[in-house]
Amino acid sequence: MIKPVIGLTGPTGAGKSTVAAVFQKLGCAVIDADLLAREAVQNAECLAELKEEFGADLVNADGQLDRRLLAKRAFADPAKTRRLNQITHPVILKETVRRIQELQSGDSVAVILDAPLLFESGADSLCDTSVAVTAPAESRLKRIMNRDGLSEEAAKERMSAQNPNEFYEKRAGHVFSGSTGYDILEASVSCLLKQILGEENEAL
Repeated sequence: MIKPVIGLTGPTGAGKSTVAAVFQKLGCAVIDADLLAREAVQNAECLAELKEEFGADLVNADGQLDRRLLAKRAFADPAKTRRLNQITHPVILKETVRRIQELQSGDSVAVILDAPLLFESGADSLCDTSVAVTAPAESRLKRIMNRDGLSEEAAKERMSAQNPNEFYEKRAGHVFSGSTGYDILEASVSCLLKQILGEENEAL
């Protein structure tokens, strides 16, 4: 049986990683689009385009990308952020399709595509349904600062490069609040997964 593919998205700091962990606990395989993106930018063709767009000094003598410098330059300007996405998304989507096909033949009950840019990249077209995790800006700001060790200014800059909660909530098939307590969130995710798989699945 072909396993359903569930897209998981939301703005940074909303609690998406927590929801992904719950899905994994319930027997789902999780594809981390951020990890795929890190691999994608090491693609020779991708690296060449990034150097041309954002500066040759992004890549050191060993051919390794300075991700922090790339993020600083790409997220400083919405136009630059869009350009970064234009360069990396095709490579990421190709690898995403390969990974989905691989995992659909495995033992997991479903495949979760954890992708911050699920809708922007068009990757939602690969999914049977989608889930968005959102949270108030104040909560997200604190999480980002603590998680990434950023200043308030840097965290706000990163947040401003993304779409507001409404963008995700209007497009997703299901929405969770990242401000919900863990026990309630876990129960909600479990309930949704049962609905997606069908009530006859007694494994959950």
